[in-house]
Amino acid sequence: MSDKLKILIAEDDPQIAEIQRRFVERVEGFEVIGICHSTLDAQDMLDVFQPDLVLLDIHFPDGSGLDLLRSLRSGDAQTDVIMITAAKEVDSLSEALRLGVFDYVLKPLVFDRLSGALNQYRAHKDTLSNQANELSQQDIDQLLSRHRESKNSSIKLESLPKGIDQITLDKIIAVFKGRQDALSAEQVGEQIGSSRTTARRYLEYLVGQDRLNADINYGTVGRPERRYKTP
Repeated sequence: MSDKLKILIAEDDPQIAEIQRRFVERVEGFEVIGICHSTLDAQDMLDVFQPDLVLLDIHFPDGSGLDLLRSLRSGDAQTDVIMITAAKEVDSLSEALRLGVFDYVLKPLVFDRLSGALNQYRAHKDTLSNQANELSQQDIDQLLSRHRESKNSSIKLESLPKGIDQITLDKIIAVFKGRQDALSAEQVGEQIGSSRTTARRYLEYLVGQDRLNADINYGTVGRPERRYKTP
């Protein structure tokens, strides 16, 4: 696709909306065509601008973003939705998924997480636009696989173990994104601005979640060192 994808930001907090706008402008292939701070204004902008994608909050002073999403899905709108919200309840996530959101991103918003979601979305749109009228099973499998990858990269809503917070966890996940080389806990700590001990605690958690593999580097001097890489 050569044209930029149009994004509407629906967020009741003006400062958070401005952060989202600046983040979006740093991602190639997207443009923000409107910002709204209520569900009423969002509905009007959706009707008029017909954006490709809306970054939608759940909690608004005048209603729920999920209600707006239901209204969107009940009509003929072709707009896709990425939820950006502080709502960590499983019910909210389940309802959003039933209503067909492309992704679900928790606040506080991290640029790497949003850019990843946007790039996944653009790749999804590119694949669809490059297909003929009929899809092969391979085409369908590729589209569904990419969409599942986007879902799997979403922040999990279950309780994290004591000593693991989501913001630091996301930073460490971002360090390994697209990397094939192995890193030590000290190297990861330097990249995220934490101690080696803190980094190792998160790395071992990710190993336990099968998100990373760990191996031992015996080297030539000193104690053996555990090194981590993507599976």
